[in-house]
Amino acid sequence: MEDTIFMNGMEFYGYHGFFPEEQRLGQRFVISLTLLCDLEPAARNDDLALTVDYGDVYNIVKEVVEGPPYKLVESVAQDVANVVLGTYPMVDQIKVHLEKPGAPIAGVFATVGVEIVRSRTNT
Repeated sequence: MEDTIFMNGMEFYGYHGFFPEEQRLGQRFVISLTLLCDLEPAARNDDLALTVDYGDVYNIVKEVVEGPPYKLVESVAQDVANVVLGTYPMVDQIKVHLEKPGAPIAGVFATVGVEIVRSRTNT
């Protein structure tokens, strides 16, 4: 049985992008995560040590998104997935949904981005 932890709509300012002005000016990024793991031991024992600390995961995402720039949002999402999976062995799978509302596209749109799914078998 897999349970789910979700963290939606985390907003950060980063300097990722293919174009030099994106890495110079920066922009807002919106990240949502879905973590698949067994939450039964934590629930049974009412013990934070047996689950994923949301605050810690938030700080992981913040560090990646506000850290050194990548050219591709795919790379940002991959780094988030790798660090969370590396930090929390109980997480079997992670979905990273990354939106880039201010992408340099000549047109009207709400947001663009990527969604990746990584698991222990493909890290």
